[in-house]
Amino acid sequence: MGDGQQAQGDAGALQGRERVTLETGAFWGLAAVLLASSLAVVLARNLFHSVLYLAVALVATGGVFLLLDAAFLFGVQLLLYAGGVVTIVVFAIMLTERLGGEGIGQTSRYLVNGAVVSVAVFVGVLMFVGQAPLPAARRPLGADVTRALGELLLTRYVLAFELLAVLLVAALLGGLYLARTDE
Repeated sequence: MGDGQQAQGDAGALQGRERVTLETGAFWGLAAVLLASSLAVVLARNLFHSVLYLAVALVATGGVFLLLDAAFLFGVQLLLYAGGVVTIVVFAIMLTERLGGEGIGQTSRYLVNGAVVSVAVFVGVLMFVGQAPLPAARRPLGADVTRALGELLLTRYVLAFELLAVLLVAALLGGLYLARTDE
């Protein structure tokens, strides 16, 4: 009754009904923010506003990592993507706008085609996930997740880690090339 116990007449009242936990509510809230901001990234006409919506989407993704007890990935998501990448993109937009002299707009010419492909992919993913047996409870995490993640990045996934570094350097060099002045 008062201490989380049911009255005798209510023994089967909660049977068949699951209670919504704070974690579930937070997930669905973050999922709604992530979906809305991702759509806004694609549908916004102003490129600068699209980047701001991208920042919201990346922060919401970090929130999902936090709900999954992956605090290290949450920090990386916030620092590298929501902080670093969005800042670089904002500076690139401001720099190219200053060099070109006119505002940069974007149009979604193939909106209907993109929507059809998106719905098809979404249905395919739902069908795939619907066939997979979902575990009843989460497995407990090891003692030091960050250490294990670091060891995996520098042993098993070292090639992907290094290729990502090369990709980031190439993007930086491409940005410098585009930002140079013709003198």
